[in-house]
Amino acid sequence: MPMAMEPFLEPAFLRKLDRLSLVTRRAMAGNMQGERRSPRRGSSVEFADFRPYTPGDDIRQIDWNLYARMERFFLKLFVAEEELTVHLLLDTSASMNWGEPNKFHYACRAAGALGYLVLNSLDRVSVTAFGAGVETGTGTGTGTEASHSAGGYRLPGVRGKRGAFPLFHFLQKLPPGGATNLAQACHRYARTERAGGPLVFCSDLLDPGWKEGLRVLSSRPFDMTLLHVLAPQELDPQIDGDFRLLDSEGGPPVEVTADLDLLHRYQENLVAWRREVETFCATRSISYLFADTSITVEDFVLSQVRARGVVR
Repeated sequence: MPMAMEPFLEPAFLRKLDRLSLVTRRAMAGNMQGERRSPRRGSSVEFADFRPYTPGDDIRQIDWNLYARMERFFLKLFVAEEELTVHLLLDTSASMNWGEPNKFHYACRAAGALGYLVLNSLDRVSVTAFGAGVETGTGTGTGTEASHSAGGYRLPGVRGKRGAFPLFHFLQKLPPGGATNLAQACHRYARTERAGGPLVFCSDLLDPGWKEGLRVLSSRPFDMTLLHVLAPQELDPQIDGDFRLLDSEGGPPVEVTADLDLLHRYQENLVAWRREVETFCATRSISYLFADTSITVEDFVLSQVRARGVVR
């Protein structure tokens, strides 16, 4: 008998995600009726403010109690609740397709978990892949079919719990590999994406343009979270002797002799680099999440991501 395929996310994990939601640090205007607070004034039950009545306003919104005290007409304003587009950006370059557990597969599952709880809140999710031959940055669509044009992979927008199936299917079929230019890809996305909103960017940042990429995304009206993914073999390499290191994205090979001194310097540089990334994010109001792929996606989302206030 053929072996059953392992589910993309375990049903027990999905049930736990049903009780969570993505936190937005500032109110943002959306497009359709939803469940998130918007800076616009609408017709929900949560009072926001008053403003003077002007001819043509809806008289049903007049506060008659206030009129009895002040003998002037004022309208009651309420917080609008609108749907947001939540942007999931995935680095699919060859450096991500490495490690045990694999960084790319881990990032896809983490993005799927975050996307699922967004769909559970009736917000819209779009997914865009950044990698060789899969970069695209066209504006948010309204359909549910993944697109692959000009070498690009994108799920333009799904909504509601029924959107979980096309979301998971898209992430499972997404091919990794090749080199990428993060700065160029982020510039393209920032230039062409019309809808603001929460944005989660999943990458190992093993690209010299990572600063420029994050800078340009953070300059747009995105409430941005960086999911920085590294494998345990990168965090604590267990090697000894002479090696020839090959760049998975086409750079020149490097001859190294792995001894205690080299590994010590590697650890110092790694700690300094991670601190640099975290500081860079903090100065630009980017939520920084570090993911060691040796930690299960379930523990990462339910414990670490929750502890950082990205979900609640």
